[in-house]
Amino acid sequence: MCVSEVLKPLPLCDRTRPSLLFCAGRSGSSCLFLSFSAAMGSTVLDLLYWRECRRSGLVFGGLQLLLLCLTQFSVVSVCAYIALATLSTTISFRIYKSILQAVQKSDEGHPFKSYLEVDVALTPAQMSAGVEKIQLYATCLLKELRRLFLVQDLVDSVKFAVLMWLLTYVGALFNGLTLLILALVAVFTCPMVYEKYQTQIDQYLGVVRTHVSLVVGKIKEKVPGAKRKEE
Repeated sequence: MCVSEVLKPLPLCDRTRPSLLFCAGRSGSSCLFLSFSAAMGSTVLDLLYWRECRRSGLVFGGLQLLLLCLTQFSVVSVCAYIALATLSTTISFRIYKSILQAVQKSDEGHPFKSYLEVDVALTPAQMSAGVEKIQLYATCLLKELRRLFLVQDLVDSVKFAVLMWLLTYVGALFNGLTLLILALVAVFTCPMVYEKYQTQIDQYLGVVRTHVSLVVGKIKEKVPGAKRKEE
């Protein structure tokens, strides 16, 4: 299976597709991680694939600057500084336009009139759809955690335990903000790199996945209770 197949949008809770977290050697698992790509709109994908370099650069730079500021200042301070910077910009622009209108004796009205007239209220249908989507994701997550912690499948639970064990070392080396910065860089670089070198990456991933599947198959044969029941 190539990465492009994994990243295709999938229906929520489709347990017939391989899981992004436990894809090695199994065909039915959590849809929570796979459905993330389905939840992302085309606008987000365009940003991640740098279809518009200027917009992607602004978003990436802004988020990176925000995370770097959070490493030096508290959340309250960062929010306060962002609010002050925004207010300084809008107030200065409002005063400038007012003076310009007075000098030119024009009546253009409020400079932010078009934005003030935008309807930002959420309709009951939008609220219901949002709540329903959150409920579906939460239910899917709870079912997957229950399956893993109550050892419905021994191999998947062992893989999850190994992942948590590796994360203890990651947590000892990096704090949360550092991981967020690295994740942001990866999110804005990996899709573009994969799109450029898709053939080579799929080839190497196929080799790795074959070896992992062989190892998992041998473990299932030797460990009692690890083999799935055939439906």
